Amino acid sequence: MSISEIQQRIQNAKDLDFGTIFNQSIELFKKVWVQGLVTLLLNMVLAIPLMMLIYIPMIVTGMADVYASSYDPYNPYYSEPDISPIAMIILFVLYLIAMLGMSVIGLGLKSAFYRICKLKDLEQMGKEDYFYFFKKPYLGKTIKLGLAYIGITLIAALLCFLPLIYAIVPLTYVFVIYAFNPDKSVSEIIKLSFDLGNKKWLITFGLIIVAGLLAGIVGFIMCFVGIYVTASFSYLPPYLIYKDVVGFYDDNENLHIEENSSL
Repeated sequence: MSISEIQQRIQNAKDLDFGTIFNQSIELFKKVWVQGLVTLLLNMVLAIPLMMLIYIPMIVTGMADVYASSYDPYNPYYSEPDISPIAMIILFVLYLIAMLGMSVIGLGLKSAFYRICKLKDLEQMGKEDYFYFFKKPYLGKTIKLGLAYIGITLIAALLCFLPLIYAIVPLTYVFVIYAFNPDKSVSEIIKLSFDLGNKKWLITFGLIIVAGLLAGIVGFIMCFVGIYVTASFSYLPPYLIYKDVVGFYDDNENLHIEENSSL
């Protein structure tokens, strides 16, 4: 499906019903809650080395400063040792690397989760490949898209609170657009995400808030651990909105084959 065709479908999209999308999210969640839990756990496990990349140098630097200083708790003129500028620069660089890494991991896993959602939703046969976007054909694009994602998020945050709230919705569609249009360039994916996010901003924002609150409440009732099970529920409304507004290329292809066979 070309980018112009997708944009045309977005512009001509019909109004969507909040209750219908919400009910469809509940039904789909019943089919994919296990896959959502696996996605979340994989995200946590893969993020651990990146977190260690930050904390280990901080611990080592702190211990080195303490042992290098003449520690005297009874000296009234004693002051805590300052972190050297070089150490601060190194920690800042490591922090940026870790943030980028977590953004890339989250992007790849969540986009793969949406592909699995499609398999379960349409009852199609296929492999539940959680690392689909970390393979050779897409790894480079996943890294670039993750960098663009975190860059837009940081810029929106620096522009104060309101731009960040606005950007949350279009950025939510980055995962969905990438999941079903991996052949598009990074700029095209971001552009389509903002096109769809602007068109369906209000209903998307409302559904994300309500779904997130419901997932949090149910997870709290399930003794906090349940939040890991219910967290993926808030991922589903953007998928269903994309499905209703844009649809899937293979659906159109199958329709085209059926029409030709009937002639």
